[in-house]
Amino acid sequence: MEGLCSVNNLLALSALLNPPNEDDEEDCAFVPSTGKLGPGHIGPAKSAESKVATSAYIKNNSKDIWSEEEVPEAAQVDDITDPRPQPEYDIVLKQRVGTEDIFLGMSGKDPSSRCCESMVVKIKLPGTKCSEVVLDVKEKFLDLRTPKYRLGLHLPHPVHSQEGTAQFLSEKEELEVTLPMNRPMDCINLA
Repeated sequence: MEGLCSVNNLLALSALLNPPNEDDEEDCAFVPSTGKLGPGHIGPAKSAESKVATSAYIKNNSKDIWSEEEVPEAAQVDDITDPRPQPEYDIVLKQRVGTEDIFLGMSGKDPSSRCCESMVVKIKLPGTKCSEVVLDVKEKFLDLRTPKYRLGLHLPHPVHSQEGTAQFLSEKEELEVTLPMNRPMDCINLA
C-alpha cells in the first residue's frame, strides 16, 4: 500500500493525466506537487474566456434574491381578497393633428392607432374626492386605489410613466389620466 501513496507515484500520475507545459515547469520547481493538485486540475486546462463568461452571472449585490426586471409589473396588485369593486373606465387613443394633417395630408398621419401619440384613461369614480385618489403608473400598468374602488389595469401599449398627467373632474366625478405612449417604432411611424 505504501507504494501507491508515495509522492513519486502521484507525480507520475499527474504527468500522465495532465502533461506539463514549458510554462508550468518553472512553477513546479518551487511549488510542491501535492499543493498544486486539486479537483480543478483534472481534464484540459480552462481558458480565460470561460472564466469571464462565468463572472457575467455574478450579481452586483450578493444579498439580492432577484432583480427588478425579474418581477412582473403589478404582481402586488393581484389581491383577490380585496372586496372593493373595479370602477368603470374607458381607454381612448389620442393624436395631435393640425390643418396640414386634416386638409392637406402632408404629415402622413391617418386615423389609425399607429399614429396616436398618447393614451387617455377615463375612470369614473362616483362619490370620490380628489384627495382620496392614490395613483401609480408603471410602463405597462396603472394602479388606482380609493377607499371605495380599486383598479389594476394592464395598459394596451407601453407608456412613459413619468411624463403623464392626471386631472380630476369633480363635476363628472371622473379621473382623466393622459399618458404619452412609448413604442419602439414611434421614431419611424410618427416621423
